[in-house]
Amino acid sequence: MRRLFVYSVLVAAGSMCLPLSVQAFCGFYVAKGGTSLFNQSSQVVYVRDGDRSIVTMGSDFKGDVKEFAMVVPVPVVVQKEQVKLVNNSTIKQLDDFSAPRLVEYYDSDPCRTMEMEMAARPVVRPRPMMRPAMARNKELGVKIEASYTLGEYDIMVLSAKDSGGLVTWLNENKYKIPAGAEPVINSYLKQNMKFFIAKVNLKEYSKTGFTQLRPIQVNYREKRFMLPIRLGTVNARGKQDLFVYGITRKGRIETTNYRTTKVPTDLNIPTYVKTMNQFGRFYRDLFNTQVNKNEDGVFLEYAWNMSWCDPCVGTPLNNKQLRELGAFWLTDNSPTDAYITRLHVRYDRETFPEDLAFQVTGNTDNFQARYIINHPFAVKPNACPAAKTYVTQTLPRRWEEEAKNAASLTGWDVNVIRKKIADTKPKI
Repeated sequence: MRRLFVYSVLVAAGSMCLPLSVQAFCGFYVAKGGTSLFNQSSQVVYVRDGDRSIVTMGSDFKGDVKEFAMVVPVPVVVQKEQVKLVNNSTIKQLDDFSAPRLVEYYDSDPCRTMEMEMAARPVVRPRPMMRPAMARNKELGVKIEASYTLGEYDIMVLSAKDSGGLVTWLNENKYKIPAGAEPVINSYLKQNMKFFIAKVNLKEYSKTGFTQLRPIQVNYREKRFMLPIRLGTVNARGKQDLFVYGITRKGRIETTNYRTTKVPTDLNIPTYVKTMNQFGRFYRDLFNTQVNKNEDGVFLEYAWNMSWCDPCVGTPLNNKQLRELGAFWLTDNSPTDAYITRLHVRYDRETFPEDLAFQVTGNTDNFQARYIINHPFAVKPNACPAAKTYVTQTLPRRWEEEAKNAASLTGWDVNVIRKKIADTKPKI
């Protein structure tokens, strides 16, 4: 029995029984927090221009590929020429580029008359030059609208008259459907949506030489700008994390049926978060705290034009890579007119009863989740009058502010933070 890799948002929500592992990926900017920090996380790259949608479903499936299958609600019949496969490395690079980041600065010598700040220079990226019997299908009210092989996948697009017939067809064809899926499937059928089904063609997969399934990209025109997440919540084990990377020409994307909220940013935190390699834990706990405050929130982690970054935490994507993800308007020599939005959603069927609906806005303001550490300058308090003020007043005030910030952001015990600051502060 093939275990169904039901996609929640055009993205993996996890299979019924098969254990999954997410592909891990993890100078002013010295650290970043990415999808590897979150269990059961999925990625979607969504290019939107007018009524045109190009959606890439990140593949995090690891296991026996014979067990892999996915079902995605789609608004139209997707033909072979509307589907392609994308390199995993391209999505990983986009994740690295837009990930929450840690920035560090170094205090200057307080005895100097000229204060020197180590600041990052903006980096501008150079602009580069097996079909079932027809009779049974009819009896169940199921129609195979399209069927083809692409790379390592056998793909079908199904329509159906009712959910009961479709669920029966899927079960008879060895796609294991989770209990409770039928009402959700029925709601999509009422919206005249189709079902995009992909499974691995073992013969073709053996020819690729890849060790990981490649993401699938679909390209279609549709007035609705949405991602169907409800089907994937049926068999989910608790809450899931979804990362949506929106790419547009105009500006940010935001949700219209849930509140889009910025994560806290630009706050000073203790230096030990870096020196004790705690940034991953810090950001994970920060995000957990935000979700606890706003369970049905969609959180903005990054918004910026890909043509530059200030500074870059990862390598910017070039025009060729952006075209691979669907930014069709770019050429090798054109300006990088592509605005990136990174949204992070933690959802289940109770807190997100509706599919995600989006809109493209004209907002091109820059935003990034960044957290600041300041390394003290090692100076004796008797070195000069300014040094005495720095050591006895400035640093203690700053350390207390950093402790309170970290406690507020993460829910950590402020007294534990104070002790770690005291234990790790430089000996002066």
